[in-house]
Amino acid sequence: MLTEALRCQPIAPEFNPAAHPIPVLQGAPGMWRGRFKAMASDCEILMEGMDAEVAAHLLRRAAIEAWRIEYKFSRYVTDNLIARINRAARQPVKVDDETADLFDFATQCFELSGGLFDISSGVLRRIWRFDGGSHVPSASAISSTLALIGWHKVAWDRPYLTLLPGMEIDLGGIGKEYAVDKVVQVLRDHRPAWTTTSFLVNFGGDLACTGPRLDGSAWCVGVESSEHNHAAVAQARLATGALATSGDSRRFVRWQGKRLGHILNPLTGWPVENAPHAISVAAPSCLHAGMLSTLAMLQGEQAEAFLAAQGLQFWVQR
Repeated sequence: MLTEALRCQPIAPEFNPAAHPIPVLQGAPGMWRGRFKAMASDCEILMEGMDAEVAAHLLRRAAIEAWRIEYKFSRYVTDNLIARINRAARQPVKVDDETADLFDFATQCFELSGGLFDISSGVLRRIWRFDGGSHVPSASAISSTLALIGWHKVAWDRPYLTLLPGMEIDLGGIGKEYAVDKVVQVLRDHRPAWTTTSFLVNFGGDLACTGPRLDGSAWCVGVESSEHNHAAVAQARLATGALATSGDSRRFVRWQGKRLGHILNPLTGWPVENAPHAISVAAPSCLHAGMLSTLAMLQGEQAEAFLAAQGLQFWVQR
């Protein structure tokens, strides 16, 4: 089955799923729970309406798709597409349609946010370490790093991307949400035609479902507290679509009596002022939900007003 699954997946160059541990499947025909690691997250898939063989097969397909996306787009992989782009200063790099679609999406986000949503801002990680400590970078370090940020400085003429020397692309802000949506699509495409099934995909708290549970009820998911041992502070009922969260529950620094989260303003190089501790948004897709939760965090004090204008359900923790 693994070989068959690989033939059905668009594989990135040199991607090797055999290098990953076999996903773990637990449960019974009424509810299967599959687990694996990807994108520095605990990944979980809940599956109803199938036997063990089908559940194991679908879990493998889902894991392969998540690992494929991680290998292709992670900044931590030294020989993938993103690494080649980031090393090709002033040299155009031709990208495939999947990558081009993500760059087009990033362009729309950059324009709609007035430059606040910027996939070239990942270079700020060179000077910021959100480890719960108290270190903040110097003004000169921030100034020199800001010179390397700005999607408007990038030459994007589909399918060719050209970066200035020192600039980098980082899709970490949308990669996990994109992976959730792609895995949901894989499960939809490959579930047995002869049976009714239902799935919930959860990658580290960013999640989506294929529809309601088989008994017609919604999936119940917890909205995590930003401070209290990550306990759920609210419960969302998800019958369709997705839920994504942005926040500083795990990544922050403390400075002058303030807790500064890891959501950085690419125009100033500093964490967004007066931003909520966490924002969760329900939307038709996980990519859509993640984009809105991040954009809301970037609004700082105006986060709630921004989200209210979108007409979607959301949870804000101050």
